[in-house]
Amino acid sequence: MIARSPIRVRYAETDQMGVAHHANYPVWFEIGRSEVLQLLGLRYRDIEARGFYLMLSGLQVHYRRAARYDDDLTLETWMQEARSRKLVFAYRLLRELQPGATEVLATGRTEHIMTDRSYRVASVPTDVLALLKTAVDLPARPV
Repeated sequence: MIARSPIRVRYAETDQMGVAHHANYPVWFEIGRSEVLQLLGLRYRDIEARGFYLMLSGLQVHYRRAARYDDDLTLETWMQEARSRKLVFAYRLLRELQPGATEVLATGRTEHIMTDRSYRVASVPTDVLALLKTAVDLPARPV
């Protein structure tokens, strides 16, 4: 399952040259993660209400081309791995060049661990893990 999230680069996200600042990409990745969970019928707030946090433990971003002010982008996000204590999401940020032709601006992945409210590592609840694993089993594009 690939979640596709539209993103328009806002002026506040750019530098003096109109290029999107690198710090925005992890923020955009969070949009994609939330969308994947939504497509599965989950929300972060529901996981937190059960006493768990999905904490970031690793972040990789590979920048290939600059995103610029007012660009219309598409962020593709999918589950790459779902284990009892570790989740991995993968990302591709695309810009349409013309109908049917896109270029990859960035790729990335984030690793997450589940913790309890005391920030101790915890196992992903069984029902949540089963649902997340269904997304991993579906075909996705490699990063």
